[in-house]
Amino acid sequence: MHLRYYFLNFSKQLLMFFTMENFNTYNLTFVLRNSRKNNEGKSPVYMRITVNGQRAEVAIKRHIHKDNWENKACKAKGYKSEVKQLNQYLETLKALMNDYHTEMVKMGEEITAQSLKNKFLGISEDRRMLIEVFEYHNHQLKELEGTNYASATIKRYTTTLDHIKAFLVFKYQLNDIPLNRLKYSFITDLEHYFKVTRKCNHNTTIKYIKNFRKVINLAIKNEWLSKDPFAKFQAKIVEVKREYLLKDELQNIEDLNLTFPRLDIVRDIFVFSCYSGLAYVDVANLTKNNIRLGIDGDLWIITERTKTKSQSNIPLLPKSHELIKKYSRYPNKKTEDHIFPIFTNQRMNAYLKEIADLASVDKNLTFHIARHTFATTVTLANGVPIESISSMLGHKSIRTTQIYSKVINAKISEDMDKLKRKLS
Repeated sequence: MHLRYYFLNFSKQLLMFFTMENFNTYNLTFVLRNSRKNNEGKSPVYMRITVNGQRAEVAIKRHIHKDNWENKACKAKGYKSEVKQLNQYLETLKALMNDYHTEMVKMGEEITAQSLKNKFLGISEDRRMLIEVFEYHNHQLKELEGTNYASATIKRYTTTLDHIKAFLVFKYQLNDIPLNRLKYSFITDLEHYFKVTRKCNHNTTIKYIKNFRKVINLAIKNEWLSKDPFAKFQAKIVEVKREYLLKDELQNIEDLNLTFPRLDIVRDIFVFSCYSGLAYVDVANLTKNNIRLGIDGDLWIITERTKTKSQSNIPLLPKSHELIKKYSRYPNKKTEDHIFPIFTNQRMNAYLKEIADLASVDKNLTFHIARHTFATTVTLANGVPIESISSMLGHKSIRTTQIYSKVINAKISEDMDKLKRKLS
């Protein structure tokens, strides 16, 4: 009974070990090359490695007369000492290659006839490591900071790398892993790690995995990785509700009589963004040089978006113009040419929570809501065409802007539903 239990348990372990992912058909034989006889008329013996139908051969530097070779048994025949020595050597090579094969299976390495041959010959393959490649990718980004990539983008990839390092320790107790060990299961385990262990929501998880995928694509393009572990992986960002301020909520914030200078400054910069659509980093970088006469002879904001490097041309609305004039002589700015004094984005968002409470705005007020408010309440709701809004926001695709039209349509539906109930 105990033996039967042991056998069944051992069989299960073998089955788990030899999954389709690790299993390869492997065979080792020895053959003669009669076309390459030496001066003594003897043929060289070759070791033939076959993995999944693919062959690789290695000359073992031994020769024998073809009459002393048994083709079916793949070994020398006879009783002479030289025959016995050759057969012993062949058995030694076979045992050595079996050990190499077992070692590669345990390490999860990609097994091919060529990789086994390289192992025998002592040729080291270009075994790139994941963290090594990720750091190489991030170093390239850092060198292009300010030209091709914003600092926020570089920070995003740095954070992703930190998460990958933590995952390797958590899942495999490793500080790094060879690229050729990355399989589909690695990606799904990583997704599970972000959602369960790191408590990330779906969209945040997918954004991290997309960052990781870019690094894998770099490895594939450089031929450091032969198979794409993302080949069968599918994941989409789930569309989330975009928060924005309604007209009366924006008016409440504008009408606040704030006695604390820090709150007054933050409120003004937030309102400026509501009437210009600029993101935090673009407001922070805004200078007098960005305020120019437009095609209509009026003042425009003409700038390049830090995030996408796309052009934004925005006619200056009266409220925005009023705020620019208010801070034209303000002392504590980064330079005299900058339009506004600026706090960090984190501090801005913290102060906006206070402002929301004072204005009785029951929303999680963040600076990015100002950009959504410009796209919806300030422009779309007032009949500005979506093509014009897309251009002002600096969107590369109008599909990005169309998200806001869905928001407006939802609001119209909600308002009309209220009207229907009143009329009925």
